[in-house]
Parts: sequence; C-alpha cells; structure tokens
Amino acid sequence: MGRVTARRPVLRITADGTRRRPDTLAVEEPLEIRLGGHPLTVTMRTPGNDVDLVHGFLLAEGIIESARDVSIVRYCDGVGEDGANTYNVLDVELASGVPDPGNRGRREFLTTSACGVCGKASLDEVAVRSRFSLSDSSLEATATALSSMPSTLRRSQRVFAATGGLHAAGLFTADGALLAVREDVGRHNAVDKVLGWALTENRIPLTDAILIVSGRASFELAQKATVAGVPLLGAVSAPSSLAVDLARDREMTLIGFLRGETMNVYAGEHRIKI
Repeated sequence: MGRVTARRPVLRITADGTRRRPDTLAVEEPLEIRLGGHPLTVTMRTPGNDVDLVHGFLLAEGIIESARDVSIVRYCDGVGEDGANTYNVLDVELASGVPDPGNRGRREFLTTSACGVCGKASLDEVAVRSRFSLSDSSLEATATALSSMPSTLRRSQRVFAATGGLHAAGLFTADGALLAVREDVGRHNAVDKVLGWALTENRIPLTDAILIVSGRASFELAQKATVAGVPLLGAVSAPSSLAVDLARDREMTLIGFLRGETMNVYAGEHRIKI
C-alpha cells in the first residue's frame, strides 16, 4: 500500500520572520482501475481503502449492484523507480453473469459540473442508474443530531489533522452515530470509498443512513448518494443548482451550509424534525 502522507520542505513566513522546516502533505497518486484486464478509468486519489473506492465507483456507475457482483479485486504489477510495487493499478473481475459495461463507467463519459451537459439529460441518466426509491425511506433526523455530525466527522479525519488537505465523507445513523468515514484528496473518491465500504458490508441500499461530506454538494456527489439509496445528504458548504434539482427529482433530502446549529434545507424538509 502506498503512503498516505509525505514530507516536503517548506519556507514558513510569519510576522516573527521566516524559517525552513519539513511539512506533512497528503499524498496524491493515480489509481488505474481495470475491468477484466482492460483499462476502465484513472482517478487521482490518496492511497488507502482502494478496494472500497473501486466498489463504490462501480456501484455509482451502475456496473454492480452488490458485493456478490465482484469476483475478485487484485493489485497488478506497477513498478516504481525503486523497483517496488506502486499499488496504483487495481484489476476487477466481475462475477459470472454480470454484464460487461463496455464504455459505460469510464471517467470521460461522466457528467460532472465541468461538462456543460444538459440538466435534464443528467437527471435522466441518474434515474436509469438508480434502482432504489428514496420515498420508501422512513428515516428522520433532528436538527440537533444533524448539527453534531460535521464536528464528529472532523474529529475522525486523522490524515486531515496531519495535513489539512483532504476531503471526507461519513455515514451516520439518524441519531448521530458514526458508521464509517473515509478521506481522500478528491471529494468524489471519499464518497466512493465510504459507499464501497457500505457495499462490502451488505448495507446497500442505505435507506437508514445519512451521508455527510466535508465540502460542497456537487451533482456528482448527489447522484452517487441516490444510486446508493441514501435518503439524506448533508454538506458543510453549498450545493450546486443541479444537485438541488436532482434531490428534488429523486425525493432526497439535501442540506447545505451545515455548520454549528444552522443549516439550509434545499429539498426533502419532511425528514427534518425541528
């Protein structure tokens, strides 16, 4: 497994002067995901929980529905300058009977905030991937419980505490208990990792769980939540307009600016108990 943090020299400038010292940084390295030996996608990620990341990515892309759809996940030989395995290539073998997705799932075909795609087309694409009706979820949470979740998430970010440079995603129960947390340099990877954990723990659909993210709620994060059956997504920063449209279309509760005792509820307010 690759290193999660690395040390680099830095010039520190303060009102009292300057000094040179080593600084701890979050590692960012490429992970190539292969399907049956064929390249599927490459994502820049922080090493760690790579198997969770792959499971979550394949779930969000509609390629798999449960952990049983994956036969094996293994690291391939990827040798660095020192001759050691870089652990930056993972090959996935789908279980017998699971259809090959072809080009579906490749990063270049994803609809992200940078693609300039039509909003209606994006919503329709998520509807095709999502198999779970969020309206069936009976989950409710108090504003007090929701307010406690970002601070719980922050206390669980061990690598962020050392580097200040990672996003986090956490799954919570309605009363605020933390089920799992994952960190990554990419916000979408952090969500893939925590949803992949849920998949391997046979918790999909996550109809009784809340997903909290440390940054903004983009369309891509909202679509990952809906595909996994998450009824409530909360973010410490702002949502995008398309994320709000998706939440309303799929009957998901979407909360932004979840900070301290305040929050903005953009969709699904019926799940919030004041």
